Amino acid sequence: FLEVYGEDVHDLLLPNRPSIPIREDGKGGVVCSGLTQKPVKTAHAALKVLHDGTLHRTTAATLMNLTSSRSHAVFTITLTQTTLGEDGVEVSTVSRFTFVDLAGSERMKKTGAEGERAKEGIKINEGLLALGNVINALSDGSGKKKQHVPYRDSKLTRLLQDALGGNSQTLFLACVSPASMNS
Repeated sequence: FLEVYGEDVHDLLLPNRPSIPIREDGKGGVVCSGLTQKPVKTAHAALKVLHDGTLHRTTAATLMNLTSSRSHAVFTITLTQTTLGEDGVEVSTVSRFTFVDLAGSERMKKTGAEGERAKEGIKINEGLLALGNVINALSDGSGKKKQHVPYRDSKLTRLLQDALGGNSQTLFLACVSPASMNS
């Protein structure tokens, strides 16, 4: 369970939230070196890990929200199913579920952000813009030759590369307020 705060990646399962590097593994996938992994066997245990990590998220008060998320959070569950094949050899199937809580876009005028809060808001918006650019590149069905997907434009999109492209299915849920003050 990690957060992207600014352009730093932090391990949310450790109280001191150390910054951790991201690297490519030998297969071209993205890994977070030293990220805490907790084995769980039940949904309840997974929710406890989620709850514990959420307590370490970076939040701060703005004019719009007393506990505004100042980071994007990424919670990944890896499921491994091992079955016995017809020939008696064990066969493993691995699936990964990536849950992302994106910080909302920031309008400085509405949030009253100044100083450190303003810098955080700018980084939040940069990450959201990079994610939007990646999604646009992936969904471009113009029939042109393969378009460059700018995964490397932010750590958020780099971390989500496997969840967004390739052999993955992606579902987005959005919490959108109809309040006129949010327009």
